[in-house]
Amino acid sequence: MTRTEDKSKLDPDLQKIIDACHHDPFSVLGLHSAGSQALVRVFLPHAEEVSLAEGNLPLQRIGGTDFFEWRGPADSVSAGYRLIWKDDQHREHIRHDPYTYPPQLSDYDLHLFGEGRHHHSYLFLGARVHEVDGTAGILFAVWAPNAERVSVTGDFNRWDGRCHPMRVRSGGIWELFIPDLSPGALYKYEIRSRHDGSLHLKTDPYGRGHELSPATASIAQPKEQYSWRDQRWMQARAEHDWQHTSMSIYEVHLGSWRRGPEGEMLNYRDLAHQLVDYLKEMGFNYVELLPITEHPYDLSWGYQATGYFAPTSRFGIPDDFRYLVDHCHANGIGLILDWVPAHFPKDAHGLARFDGTPLYEHADPRKGEHLDWETLIYNYGRNEVKCFLISSAVFWLQEFHIDALRVDAVASMLYLDYSREEWVPNEFGGNENLEAIDFMRQLNEVTHAEAPGTLMMAEESTSWPQVTKPTDQGGLGFDLKWNMGWMNDTLKYFAQDPVHRRYAHDTLTFSMLYAFTENFLLPFSHDEVVHGKQSMLHKMPGDEWQRFANLRLLYTYMYSHPGKKLLFMGTEFGQGNEWNSQQPLDWWVLDYPSHQGIQELVKDLNHFYHAEPALYTREFDWEGFEWIDCGDAEQSVLSYLRKGGDRSLVIILNFTPIPRENYRIGLPEPGQWQETFNSDSSFYGGSNMGNGTLKQEAEEKEWMGRPYSITVTLPPLAGIILQPVQDDIPPD
Repeated sequence: MTRTEDKSKLDPDLQKIIDACHHDPFSVLGLHSAGSQALVRVFLPHAEEVSLAEGNLPLQRIGGTDFFEWRGPADSVSAGYRLIWKDDQHREHIRHDPYTYPPQLSDYDLHLFGEGRHHHSYLFLGARVHEVDGTAGILFAVWAPNAERVSVTGDFNRWDGRCHPMRVRSGGIWELFIPDLSPGALYKYEIRSRHDGSLHLKTDPYGRGHELSPATASIAQPKEQYSWRDQRWMQARAEHDWQHTSMSIYEVHLGSWRRGPEGEMLNYRDLAHQLVDYLKEMGFNYVELLPITEHPYDLSWGYQATGYFAPTSRFGIPDDFRYLVDHCHANGIGLILDWVPAHFPKDAHGLARFDGTPLYEHADPRKGEHLDWETLIYNYGRNEVKCFLISSAVFWLQEFHIDALRVDAVASMLYLDYSREEWVPNEFGGNENLEAIDFMRQLNEVTHAEAPGTLMMAEESTSWPQVTKPTDQGGLGFDLKWNMGWMNDTLKYFAQDPVHRRYAHDTLTFSMLYAFTENFLLPFSHDEVVHGKQSMLHKMPGDEWQRFANLRLLYTYMYSHPGKKLLFMGTEFGQGNEWNSQQPLDWWVLDYPSHQGIQELVKDLNHFYHAEPALYTREFDWEGFEWIDCGDAEQSVLSYLRKGGDRSLVIILNFTPIPRENYRIGLPEPGQWQETFNSDSSFYGGSNMGNGTLKQEAEEKEWMGRPYSITVTLPPLAGIILQPVQDDIPPD
């Protein structure tokens, strides 16, 4: 219904409400004193008639407007009154008036937020089930310091920004308690810029749930009532000695791991059972999910997030995701979330120019825009932005029991000149992003304090020093760093035709010059099997047999090299095609023996890795590794010891298709030695050349600088593992 009024006769404050530009609607609306009387004033754009429910007292329309007023004795009405009104579609409504309630947010929360020290800002910002004096509803709060007016719009008020303007608090935080509103309501914030009056309809940055893409509204969530079953896991996590235990990670994109029979997305609960069963069978003890924070664009794989406090609705509701985490923990599997604090998309409904100004991002595009990804970069020097990001990290670790965060694109945060020709130096003239460095240190300090036992992993591709050293020692404070140098050098080496590998031998051995400068994780991730890089199988040179043999050798090298392990889904069975995020993996290739062999190899490597302390107890220091011979470039053979627990393992890798018979290998101790793993086994699709179950007595013959040695057969393009034979201990 359209109404007109004579603006020259109308009170200016009322006109501002009509024009939806009043910064303090509570000064106009609600219950007020009018001399010796009480005044109730409401603004209901779609109402035909309005009454006070208590006493059935009618309100009078102010001519030509959608204002309604009642004046009368002060004792006739009290705070918490209800309104009855009929709308222009002849429907009757009854509800409490939002503008009769006092402020709900504490000054302490606002103060901490403004100082950048609120690590749980999601507990007072966003949309929360709330109760005031026995009346239930939803309390909305949002940070928009450059707004002239902010309103809650939704399916409960026809998305009309005039209906529910909010009150502003210190620090530019706006709040409004809407009584009688239930969880499940769809909503956004309509923000009017105080600079130019422009309107911005925004998703809630702290929203706990969002509509299924391509819709973009936030959804008010009920209070959490999920009954967690992982109390033992959480207690053990806080005391977990992760540095000296095995960690084998399966990286997964939930939308393309598997699909339903009609190609539909699976629910988090269905995924929980299928994924956990597969992880247990394959021997992975961690699963890492590509970002499941809400995101509008499927092809971003989740790396352009708009909902930092909500699991994507593509696979179900938040409690469904809690079930997935819980089920992992019940089966001894940790869950890692890929988390993206480096940048965010420019979508109009998201964080970009949130209140009409560059609020979350830097105003200067030389610092605030990522040219490669066409995204925006957070302003890490702003306290409220730091609260937003750190609270998001704490939220996932505490509220969803996530065990670790893999922090994406750390290198892009560290350097002001990252992938750009025009950049702004820091105050000392350097290219280090000092604000981002301070943010990361604070992030790691807070998460470790708030969620003991959880891990922070950096995807950092440069030689930045002390990424995994504690902050009090000058480090960034991460627990693990992805070893991108090892990954790139290794793939570069394996791409060589074996006949040329002897000239690139140092490419393979270089990693041990820096292997213990950080706590490294060895990744073959999703980034290596997309955008024309080919699948892991087709990175390998040679004919079909050699490709599969090379891949088996590559994984043997990875699992025997110091560092925690990560494989992207599909690489564990040698999928031939590049990963396509729009369709499920090519599980059908497992009908073929060669792919079955790769899968069996990875399964056995995982179980062998977990069972052998020599492979995991000393992954971050020289006590766990020792070269036997790193210089046999002519034959392209590497040999080394892995040490830990009560015995050592001898690893010998032959990077050519030429079998090496009677290859003498130096040993650290006498006694019998036996081959316990061979990547050329027929079980894995190999030629079955090797040393079988033969037990060999070490000869007292010095070789490779060691007092003992034996001769072995090295199968082609394969790795073998030898270990000392331990005498069986008779039972008591």
